[in-house]
Amino acid sequence: MSWEEERSSPSESFEVDEESLEELLRELEETAATSSTDKKEGEEEERMAVSQVGEESPLAVSRERAWYIVHCYAGSEHKVKHSLEQRIASLGMQRKIFNIVVPEEEEIELREGKKRPVRRRIYPGYILVEMIMDEDSWAVVRFTPGVTGFVGMGNQPTPLRPEEVQAIFKRMESKAPRIRVTFKPGQKVRITEGPFADFVGIVDEIDLDKAKVRVLVSFFGRETPVELDFTQVEKI
Repeated sequence: MSWEEERSSPSESFEVDEESLEELLRELEETAATSSTDKKEGEEEERMAVSQVGEESPLAVSRERAWYIVHCYAGSEHKVKHSLEQRIASLGMQRKIFNIVVPEEEEIELREGKKRPVRRRIYPGYILVEMIMDEDSWAVVRFTPGVTGFVGMGNQPTPLRPEEVQAIFKRMESKAPRIRVTFKPGQKVRITEGPFADFVGIVDEIDLDKAKVRVLVSFFGRETPVELDFTQVEKI
């Protein structure tokens, strides 16, 4: 059964503060960065590393399935996912490591006044792994090429809470693609369409929900606010 089939559909009334979730990831990333070290690959090293974890800082073993955040090199998320899937199959770890997800969302990119659908990684440099945590499963994930470490406090991988996982999946399943703009308040833009075509103005406000931007245009010596669609302006 695939991970899409196993997990329940998010509730429509469920809400999680995305800023809090991203702050959690930032904090865990900083902790993971200080505790991760460069290690060579190889079966002998994996056994030594597992032994070291057991002696110096006992791994918090769990019999429960949970989602963990794994840090990898940015831009290599799908490659790491493929490598980990191969290791799971070759080492027979299907009963301990179940699903690997690269969190992505549909996005509309605006370039030169044109819309282009793209897939964007929500958290570059991270993948999610659903697993039962013990020394063997930890080693299989940790020593996958491209993985720099588990995200957690100290040497202990921290499982995501169910509501955090649900918030990520809900964002991935959103039917309304997010619109990505290349300009921001205070920047100069050129109006490309309408009665103010070719005018240059300053971005005053951006409304992502309505895909509108308010631009301050100098008209007869006075600044005039003009509301436009995202596709009607371009960054200078």
